[in-house]
Amino acid sequence: MYLGGYGMYLLISLPALILGFWAQAKIKSSYNKFSKVRTSNGMSGADVARHILDANGLSDVKVEQTRGTLSDNYDPRNKTLNLSADVYQGNSIASAGVAAHETGHAIQHKESYGPLKLRSIMIPTVQLGSWLGPILFFMGYFFSNDNLAWVGVILFAGVAVFSLITIPVELDASKRAKAILVNEGILYSSELTGVNQVLDAAAWTYVASATQAISNVLYYVLLL
Repeated sequence: MYLGGYGMYLLISLPALILGFWAQAKIKSSYNKFSKVRTSNGMSGADVARHILDANGLSDVKVEQTRGTLSDNYDPRNKTLNLSADVYQGNSIASAGVAAHETGHAIQHKESYGPLKLRSIMIPTVQLGSWLGPILFFMGYFFSNDNLAWVGVILFAGVAVFSLITIPVELDASKRAKAILVNEGILYSSELTGVNQVLDAAAWTYVASATQAISNVLYYVLLL
């Protein structure tokens, strides 16, 4: 049975799109649930981050509040841990888990964790390939220039590789976070149930992102 371009795209991408919607719903549900559960010690996300950073010899890493929801990140370029307002100010299990996860990235940076270094090196290439790759592909495809189209595919494939590398980076940061929260006495082991649900749900968003990137590359290849 012949499938047109749109039909082929839906056939290849629909599973990834469904996974993406499910992952986003899961992280929002888990975060909203445990953002209402206060930690036993009452520490805010900013307090948790500062405590973990100092305990790991990272007093030079700044903890700052940033805009957005679930926009938390660690920037290795200026050694800044950016926490969204709900996490920075909140004293919930969700806030503690997210803050600890981001400190996990700071510790990875300090220890020169291999996958994180590789991901950081790839950022400029990925930023270029994410917008230039599709442009070159469709120019080559519509003007019957296969060489140009394949250059576009290769550039965009870097986005898929980047997404795949991101998965172990994020899983390792979550693993570090869970261990640190208990070992440092920040949370009781019984409180980790909520942290597990929030961070495990977040991990699925990275899996969904990688799946979507791979499906796009596969679509381009099949068109050629």
